[in-house]
Amino acid sequence: MKTATTAQRPCELAGQIVVVIGGSAGIGFETARRARAEGADVVLTGRNGERLQRAADELDARSTAVFDATDPAALEQFFHDLPAQIDHVMVTAGSPHYARLADIDVSQTRRALDASLRLPIDVARHSVGRVRPGGTLVFMSGTGGRRPHLGLTLTSIATVALPALAANLALELAPIRVNVIAPGFVDTPLSAALLGDQLDSRRDQLRATLPIGRVVEPVDVAALAVHLMTNTALTGATYDIDGGQQLVPEG
Repeated sequence: MKTATTAQRPCELAGQIVVVIGGSAGIGFETARRARAEGADVVLTGRNGERLQRAADELDARSTAVFDATDPAALEQFFHDLPAQIDHVMVTAGSPHYARLADIDVSQTRRALDASLRLPIDVARHSVGRVRPGGTLVFMSGTGGRRPHLGLTLTSIATVALPALAANLALELAPIRVNVIAPGFVDTPLSAALLGDQLDSRRDQLRATLPIGRVVEPVDVAALAVHLMTNTALTGATYDIDGGQQLVPEG
């Protein structure tokens, strides 16, 4: 009696180099893990050297770099020190800034816009000649800023601007591909830090109301990120991943 055998699926990123700026935890770390599982070498960056080294050890990363990605000089030096050719860059560094207009000062505005808009522009500039044709830049946005709400003044700017920026970069950088991932709530250490003792109630609320019946996890976003790297027909677009959160009326 013959037994059917299943051929092993080839690794989709074998021999490629994936750079994750903000890769020591959360979505960036899970994307690096997924890329490693698909055969890629990974380069991780972060601001916390100890946490970054733990992530690198766990994933057997090719290399790491400790710096603040919103520092233009440090970012330029990082790209200068990379291997001559890389394949994909994902940027997860930074965090949303929530504050009412009366509480925003000039320095906060500058930092928030640097992280959400200047950083992608700088990454795009430094990727020319470094990212192989057909490679990708993947930037992170979000869906929460699409609904006007008190405290979302700065976050809403990035939410609207980044998809337009990516679409234009997809034309200017072609054949490098440029895409944006826009999550809703994702259960990450950053979410825990932002919500504090309200985290569990937020999780419970989402499990009860989201169409998918569960909270979106970093591994869900990582799967989408790697898909954007491997599907060479995708460029210039923004991909929502929020479990249907935008479909649910605000409570």
